[in-house]
Amino acid sequence: MIPNVVIETARLHLRPFTSADLDHLHRLWTDPDVRRYLFDGEIIPRGRVAEEIAGSLERFKTKGCGLWSAFPKGERDLIGFCGYRFFHQPPELQLLYGFAPTHWGHGLATEAARAMIRYGFEKLALTSVIASADAVNTSSLRVMEKAGMTFEKRAMIGGLDTVYYTLLREAFQPDKAHYLVRND
Repeated sequence: MIPNVVIETARLHLRPFTSADLDHLHRLWTDPDVRRYLFDGEIIPRGRVAEEIAGSLERFKTKGCGLWSAFPKGERDLIGFCGYRFFHQPPELQLLYGFAPTHWGHGLATEAARAMIRYGFEKLALTSVIASADAVNTSSLRVMEKAGMTFEKRAMIGGLDTVYYTLLREAFQPDKAHYLVRND
């Protein structure tokens, strides 16, 4: 069963991954600028994208969250993704986002991140939201800061200098911008 939680923000339509997203996500995730930080430069095969989609659908069933495909409102072209995924050892639920380079610098990643943070607190009852990025990925670090998260720590993870940001539930301030969660 495909989860039916749709999130609308001021400029984005977010819906859970489906198998129909496979080719679009593969194209996005193999873009050299996107994969540089998302997959540490690795060109991932379509099969791995299919596994990520299946894993996300399973997380929706068991945890109520996973990864959403991002579309500009009123359009059909997938331009990014956002949501929650387990990372590192021990596995830790973290916020994740990524957009096609043609959509960088327009605040869409921050808008998506804020929507996911709000979903995490209001619908999942999380006590905190955690995100991490390679230290050299300054754009992602800026998104975390603009989304209201604060620096938590810096650590070597898998040989990479990784920076963690956190937002505690009690420090969360919901956006005044349009935000709607629908169960279609």
